[in-house]
Amino acid sequence: MSSTAPHALSDVTASDGTLRRFLHGLPGVDAVGLEARAASLGTRSIKTTAKAYAIDLAISMVDLTTLEGADTPGKVRALGAKAVRPDPTDRTAPATAAVCVYPDMVATAKEAVAGSTVKVASVATAFPAGRAPLSVKLADVREAVAAGADEIDMVIDRGAFLAGNYLKVHDEITAVKEACGTSARLKVIFETGELSTYDNIRRASWLGMLAGADFIKTSTGKVAVNATPANTLLMLEAVRDFRAQTGVRIGVKPAGGIRTSKDAIKFLVLVNETAGEDWLDNHWFRFGASSLLNDLLMQRQKLATGRYSGPDYVTVD
Repeated sequence: MSSTAPHALSDVTASDGTLRRFLHGLPGVDAVGLEARAASLGTRSIKTTAKAYAIDLAISMVDLTTLEGADTPGKVRALGAKAVRPDPTDRTAPATAAVCVYPDMVATAKEAVAGSTVKVASVATAFPAGRAPLSVKLADVREAVAAGADEIDMVIDRGAFLAGNYLKVHDEITAVKEACGTSARLKVIFETGELSTYDNIRRASWLGMLAGADFIKTSTGKVAVNATPANTLLMLEAVRDFRAQTGVRIGVKPAGGIRTSKDAIKFLVLVNETAGEDWLDNHWFRFGASSLLNDLLMQRQKLATGRYSGPDYVTVD
């Protein structure tokens, strides 16, 4: 089912007043309970066979990312080659889900992953701050889509959200969704580290879903606090509840700060125990990361050979 606001909730976004009443009518978040549950799920142990499966699943969910001012076409081509074949010595290693780049690097990335299952995601809408006129943001999106982007990772206007101007944020998301056309899926980044409270993260999650997000995403990776088990658990609860109410399934993407296989497996446990097995697929769950892939590959090699090769076993991005 399309991730546009379903008929049952269409009246919620009819005005700023109705949207505000809906968002502020959501249940308050028990912060202590949320963090305790996230911590408890993070202690779950899994068997070696399950760990091997989880590592391959996590590799297949990585949006391999480079978002630096010093990015070059050569770096993006190398990243694309790594996404297609993460371990050149082992053809059984799965490809990553996508590469994520700036809009001006989309065409280069598209060429690098041609003929593979790897998607090209592009950040847009004046990433990472989101401080630009809407016309500039939409031009950013259209240029990325025209260059071949399969996915757009937009940032919300956190200033508008924190000021309570929810309808402005909603309308910007819907405009970006329209600019994506039918060819590109839309991930909506909240920058949870700037939203101050768990209640705001819950409200932002519902706001993004009502506006037509295909994915809701924690962070840009450019601030001090990025993806955490607690904020990701809260977003997983939101997509679970949204689906229960509307029949519409939305993906989740934690990004920033997830660096080890152990971290990734903790997040997969959160997905399984909260949203359910339906989300254990890279169409519905992603990791936004740069260094995570290398650790997953090293742990995968250790499980296969019994030896830990160390960082020289993988390429340095």
